[in-house]
Amino acid sequence: MTFLCQFNLKLIIINIMNKNLQTVFSYHEETKHAHHKYARSLGYMDWANQPNPYRTYQGALHVELPLAFENTTPPYHLIFDNDIPSAPLLLESISQLLQFSMGISAMKSDGHNEWALRCNASSGNLHPSEAYLILPPVENINKSTTISHYAPKNHSLEILNEFDSKIWETLPKGSFFVALSSIVYREVWKYGERAFRYVNLDAGHALRSVQVSAKTLGWKCRYLSEVSDEALAKLLGFEQKERFSESEIPDMLLLITPSDHFDEVDISKLMPNRFESIAMNIAQEYQNWQLIDDIEKATFTCKGNLYKKIEQSVIKREPTKETKDVILKRRSAQMMDADDNHISFEKFKTILDSTKESFSGFDNLANLVIFVHNVKELKSGLYIFVRAKTYLNDLKSSLSESFIWEEVSEDLYALSYGDFKTTAQNISCNQGIASDGAFSLGILCPFSDEIIKHGAHRYKELYWECGAIGQQLYLEATAIDFQATGIGCYLDDVFHNLLGLKSNKFQSLYHFTIGKALVDKRVLTKELYRNRL
Repeated sequence: MTFLCQFNLKLIIINIMNKNLQTVFSYHEETKHAHHKYARSLGYMDWANQPNPYRTYQGALHVELPLAFENTTPPYHLIFDNDIPSAPLLLESISQLLQFSMGISAMKSDGHNEWALRCNASSGNLHPSEAYLILPPVENINKSTTISHYAPKNHSLEILNEFDSKIWETLPKGSFFVALSSIVYREVWKYGERAFRYVNLDAGHALRSVQVSAKTLGWKCRYLSEVSDEALAKLLGFEQKERFSESEIPDMLLLITPSDHFDEVDISKLMPNRFESIAMNIAQEYQNWQLIDDIEKATFTCKGNLYKKIEQSVIKREPTKETKDVILKRRSAQMMDADDNHISFEKFKTILDSTKESFSGFDNLANLVIFVHNVKELKSGLYIFVRAKTYLNDLKSSLSESFIWEEVSEDLYALSYGDFKTTAQNISCNQGIASDGAFSLGILCPFSDEIIKHGAHRYKELYWECGAIGQQLYLEATAIDFQATGIGCYLDDVFHNLLGLKSNKFQSLYHFTIGKALVDKRVLTKELYRNRL
């Protein structure tokens, strides 16, 4: 290749990268909510075309997984240590991993309709996230390498491909992969153009769900950032467009191992045959949103980034019940009890500290801006919990000059004292859950610099980190008999203005609330997997 050709190719690549960055920044601005204008959506619920929450493949071989309800799991407070013995890779352990991460946690009914809740939280309970397993030969599943889709409705595997691979010789014995993907239309159906944000928050919830479930088995779970979207799409057969009526985009590949393995993984050693099974339609008709198509393409990568390994934080927790009980009990509160919403400072700080672990495998980026309403031994006010200490100086120089930055505990700073209940509710699209709990928060991320430095795909990774934090907050609240709710509807720049931000150097990507829930007793809980028991 001549120097001129190489130069022109570099210019083309730079132009594409710049266009993708512009698309990301434009999408983020256009999908902000404000008092006078919410992000564009259909404006009504098209119930006739409500998407099926369950993906199925015609022509796939089904392997029924044994239900794991009777399995003993370690107490929740112990799984974050490194002393849980590693389980062998068996049909039963694979089943437990999937059931307590991506499986159904409860069946609900109002007397007329039934709906399922899952272990991984999802915006609007729409569940765009799908899980795939890439397994070595496992007794009672397969005699060769397989790629399978997890079907939570029946708790089974749909085997999509079988082939031979030598990649297992390069990994610790008992290793395998979990791939996460998203069917964006499931969220688009309800939320329109803002849906891509929620899809990636849900991917983060799914990521953390898999990580936590793996911990109960003594397994390590690592996000392989070096694997590009292009490579993952090929691995899962997504590039065979004729097999899909709607877009399914690859999110991340997770390596599950019995012991830490930080070497770069070359998935070119995984060479599947052509996929023959067909993905069944999830809807009859589809809404078309050009902005969604644009952001999907802009954040799709042909080259992954390898991030450095970092040390993980481990905190002490009070003794708790079994992990499976915490996972299965997790719910999204619809209303908070404004009359019974206090929490001790010790429990409050434990919840915050629990988010210090890096969920993505690279340095923490997100920080928590907190509206403290009713925390014992703490004045009501606006606080910030600094997970990403490298950004402390940037935060101090970027936020309002009026903030006092009084350190009240390790990594926790008071910014301004006072009653912020009305402000919190106003910012959260006037939802009372933001003001009626013990505290609520916005997850503030370094934004423009991170995306410019690492590329458009970083936009998705920022949301994954926020979603993973959200899943952790859910579990921590549940473990101490509190409840939580993720808030995707918030007035972006009203919150930014409150903080004194004057640019997009930092942006809030997710909001959350924790307190005591008011339970709707008209909603009944029904037996799970009745067809299997």
